[in-house]
Amino acid sequence: MKRTGFLPFLLTLSVLLTASTCKEQQNTNQDNNQTTDVVVPSVYFTSDISAKGLVSIYEALGVPASGRVAVKISTGESAKSNHLRPELIKDLVQKVNGNLVECNTAYGGSRSTTANHLKVIEERGYNDIATVDIMDAEGTMDIPVTDTKWIKYDRVGSHLQNYDFMINLAHFKGHAMGGFGGVLKNQSIGVASSAGKLYIHSAGRSTTQWISDNQDGFLESMAAAAQAVHNYFKQEGKNIIYINVMNNMSVDCDCDGSPAAPRLKDIGILASTDPVALDQACLDLVFNHTDASGDDSKPLQERINRQHGTHITEYAEQIGLGTRKYNIINIDSNE
Repeated sequence: MKRTGFLPFLLTLSVLLTASTCKEQQNTNQDNNQTTDVVVPSVYFTSDISAKGLVSIYEALGVPASGRVAVKISTGESAKSNHLRPELIKDLVQKVNGNLVECNTAYGGSRSTTANHLKVIEERGYNDIATVDIMDAEGTMDIPVTDTKWIKYDRVGSHLQNYDFMINLAHFKGHAMGGFGGVLKNQSIGVASSAGKLYIHSAGRSTTQWISDNQDGFLESMAAAAQAVHNYFKQEGKNIIYINVMNNMSVDCDCDGSPAAPRLKDIGILASTDPVALDQACLDLVFNHTDASGDDSKPLQERINRQHGTHITEYAEQIGLGTRKYNIINIDSNE
């Protein structure tokens, strides 16, 4: 899907961001007169929301998937949910010979047990394009966290250890609790087991009970858990990349079986090796959006603000997961 009217805004945003970040790329140490180069990550953009566009954005990153590849998606709570459809992701998943990976939910619903989750996967048609692995089907494992302010470990599906490379393939949209969901949520809540999800939501207080009375603690726990998975795949012989698809951007998450209709038109697909830069770029596209008839960003902005959702990128940058600075590279202009 092309949005030619959107490209002038994107190019303007790219110029402004490049100008501001270039000033920060050289920090002079007054004590020894040495200059330090600060690397600003690239965020690649295409307005082509299609199977071809998804493969193109992956290739633009220049980080080929290797070894045993996990493609982390959300399988969606119902057929009405806005999860990424098999026909959109098929070419990419098969190109990298990847397994689709998920974990069971912690809130009940159609995906809270492995048996029910497998039925949902079959109904959605994901089995037709790849092997699908419920990573906590045979238990959990704890991986270390660097930031221990709230959580002391990240409890994930034990099958995570079976993979050498992860493509974090997220649907960017709103979320009733987090404000929005992108790659940071897909990597924290999404990779956590059912017990791990409760642990993150409760800001480290429980793996058995639903507790959700500490919003910033929840957001900061998500950032810490996302960093744990990032670090896990940055070990020798492993790697990870990040993709956000900005389509069907309801204020409700794919975990909602009856989401509100999207009010914001589809924007495109973005990708980066830096998850913080990627989610921040998507947030900037939402908050700097010029509304028009039938293309209204305000409901999504209000949902994000209500939940203090932007705090996750701020905190993720603070703990060293990535940076909110970035340079946009529009791959459509190269066609």
